Amino acid sequence: MEPKIATVSQINSYLKRYLDHNQVLNNIWIKGEISNFKGHYSGHMYITLKDEKSVLKAIMFKSANAHLSFYPQDGMKVLARGRITVYEPSGAYQLYIEEMIPDGVGELYIAFEQLKRRLEGEGLFSSQYKKPIPRYPAVVGVATATTGAVAHDIINVITRRFPLTKIVIYPTPVQGAAAVDGIVEAIEFFNKRYPVDTLIVGRGGGSIEDLWAFNDEKVARAIFASKIPVISAVGHETDFTIADFVADLRAPTPSVAAEQAVPSALDVKNSVSVASSRILHAMVKKIEGDRKYVSSLKMRTPKERIQDENLRLDNLMKHAEQSFRLKVMDKKNKLAELSGRLDALSPLQTLSRGYAIPVKPDGTVIRSAKKLKSGTEFTLKMRDGDAECVVK
Repeated sequence: MEPKIATVSQINSYLKRYLDHNQVLNNIWIKGEISNFKGHYSGHMYITLKDEKSVLKAIMFKSANAHLSFYPQDGMKVLARGRITVYEPSGAYQLYIEEMIPDGVGELYIAFEQLKRRLEGEGLFSSQYKKPIPRYPAVVGVATATTGAVAHDIINVITRRFPLTKIVIYPTPVQGAAAVDGIVEAIEFFNKRYPVDTLIVGRGGGSIEDLWAFNDEKVARAIFASKIPVISAVGHETDFTIADFVADLRAPTPSVAAEQAVPSALDVKNSVSVASSRILHAMVKKIEGDRKYVSSLKMRTPKERIQDENLRLDNLMKHAEQSFRLKVMDKKNKLAELSGRLDALSPLQTLSRGYAIPVKPDGTVIRSAKKLKSGTEFTLKMRDGDAECVVK
């Protein structure tokens, strides 16, 4: 049997197709240390990832590295996510990086991304499930720790902005092993035992480890299941937690959450003042109009009213008569136009110009001499009379 011979291009193409269809290598996280980093003028980044035993060539295109939160440097340990494939011209396999983060928070970040994708796929982040935040809440619930400044800040802001709103605090750990169950219990308490109009769930800022309770699936599902609109108020301006994506409204800080939960009393007062002025103006205008109308009725006697109605009736009759005349004139003009067209087509018009029409005894017009034979009798119709004729 002859050996199977392949070209280099065929081998490289085969390996590329094989790697491209490998589910494991198509979306994989790889840990390594950056070495031989080169930033190309095109914006692409060329990187070598290494560990104690091996190296792996990698490239991160400009479209992907535009979202990096840091600038890579040699010696930096990172986690890189991407796909491994073959670059056919050189026959070298390499990692095409789509996402990269500094190692250290890597495992938590990967868990965060995996949970985020799964919950987003289930529709927990969809806008169609977002509940509107009540404009004038009578009671606002707050699920947070009472040991920090968060509860104090929320109380101060709500009391200052809209003192008519009642505030109910449910103390719960927001960090550590007991935080997840505590936050879930707080959300369920307000939904089942102490209904409020709006619920603020949050804490102050911190590291990703400190905020991790708000990236827990149990907390996310409790927020999604809440019948009460939830404002997520985890104190971090730029980063998002899973709770932020699920909540009906996300606030960057607890103080902002308090501002979003209630209106400004001053704004409400101004709105009421403007509305009152408009209503008063409309009422005065209406009363003045009615007063003028009543005065006009008082000044007119029954006889004057009848005369006014007679004048109005006369005007209506004049308008009706004028409209009728215009319609009749229009119909006459159309009739004259049609009569002219009909007259132009009339046989009598032909006879008046000196022509004659031969007609059989039964009234049929003779249109051809070929139809006539010797001895045939017919009538010749002319403008001023008929002549009885015989063909010789």
